[in-house]
Amino acid sequence: MKEEINKAKEILKSGGLILYPTDTVWGIGCDATNPKAVKKVYALKQREDSKALICLVAHQAMLERHVKEVPDAAYDIMDLATKPTTIIFDHPVGIAHNLIASDDSIAFRVASDKFCQYLLNKFGKPIVSTSANISGFPTPKSFKDISPEILKGVDYVVNLPDENKDPSPSSIIKLSNDGLVKVIRE
Repeated sequence: MKEEINKAKEILKSGGLILYPTDTVWGIGCDATNPKAVKKVYALKQREDSKALICLVAHQAMLERHVKEVPDAAYDIMDLATKPTTIIFDHPVGIAHNLIASDDSIAFRVASDKFCQYLLNKFGKPIVSTSANISGFPTPKSFKDISPEILKGVDYVVNLPDENKDPSPSSIIKLSNDGLVKVIRE
């Protein structure tokens, strides 16, 4: 796994795209602080850049570096969640401008997968994590379901086995600084 982490980190540092297993489904990833890399993700997915993407962080401290104010409820949600849960936060900081939604929010998830945590810690910055499919097409349930277009469009495919036996997208909750809580996806 160490070799895969080092290869993926170098691609991320150079502004490239990786295809990697996450705690949910296989994802397309890039440096979440690099607008040019983010633009490549939107182009590969054939998706408008007005539709925000999820970012992974290694731990709560990394999250706190990239959100102006983390509401107290977020810590409870992260601690009590029984499945991967993405939270949409107001007022991101130090993130590529083209990742930030028009309402000045961004979606973050603290990764629970070992590979993702190691990679995020080694890279030291948030990584984009969006499903490995063309926008509008079904989310691939396993590596074998990923289209050739996606496989050819990334700079590096992480060589790890499909270990997630029940892949499904994360839950998504919007937590506004004014106290509003809204479930976007269960």
